[in-house]
Amino acid sequence: MTPSDEHPQVDGTFGATDETVLPMEHGDVRVLRDGPLDAPVLLLVHGSAASSRSWDALTPLLCTHHRVIRVDLPGHGGSAEPPGGDYTLPEQGRRIGAVLDRLGVEHVVAVGHSSGGYAVTALAEQRPDLVTALVLINTGPGLDAFIAPERPPFSPEQWPPTDEQIRVFARTGFREGFRVPQELVDELRGMSFHAVAAAMQAATDYLRLQPLPDRLTALGRPLHVIFGELDRRWRPSSAADYRVVPGARVDFLPDAGHTPILEEPQRTAALLLASTGTPTAEAPQGT
Repeated sequence: MTPSDEHPQVDGTFGATDETVLPMEHGDVRVLRDGPLDAPVLLLVHGSAASSRSWDALTPLLCTHHRVIRVDLPGHGGSAEPPGGDYTLPEQGRRIGAVLDRLGVEHVVAVGHSSGGYAVTALAEQRPDLVTALVLINTGPGLDAFIAPERPPFSPEQWPPTDEQIRVFARTGFREGFRVPQELVDELRGMSFHAVAAAMQAATDYLRLQPLPDRLTALGRPLHVIFGELDRRWRPSSAADYRVVPGARVDFLPDAGHTPILEEPQRTAALLLASTGTPTAEAPQGT
């Protein structure tokens, strides 16, 4: 896609977002870009049943000093479902790498929220030349740490779900009392049941093969883990499992649930920027 094909989306909080749909070999991929063209690149990858819009509150706090690139995973947001329904994490990593190659990006700090942490880990496993460091936000380290109900409260026969069904499904994804933004509700409804179920199963399969700390130890890349202490999907204390990774930094956010990128964007951004060496306001210290 040439620059003339791109349609900037104006966000009143921080200027223009370049929103592009790239025609790729295995389906269209939506990409959102913010910040200076010549700045170091932060890649932001969302979790299952979400989209790049889940980073909306955080992006304005990052793009002053970074080029921020957000990618919708297959079947999520504005990206097409993969031919043959291949949602495996290695395939997700391969597709993200292909997108970054198309954009001419040579190096990224890869940031993943929830199961997006598995996608950026898979990317780093395949493309260590591309990923210089990883930041994982409320990404469960192993299946034994999962504490939420295993299945969504709807079935293929009930699809598309109602607002209430989506909010019931999403409630453990946030701290108690936090209201899920309507735009995220609408985007989930726009997904197919297969995309939601297959992406969740792919994350389970990836962890079943090997816990994430083991994968990250083998990678040898700098690692920063940020975890909300009120997470209702993953046992918060499990974040300490990442300390087996040499040099890993682990930070806890006391008042945040599973999605601090929306619940506590200022504090999350401060921690994230500190891990990239960017001057910022004082951030909470790791515990």
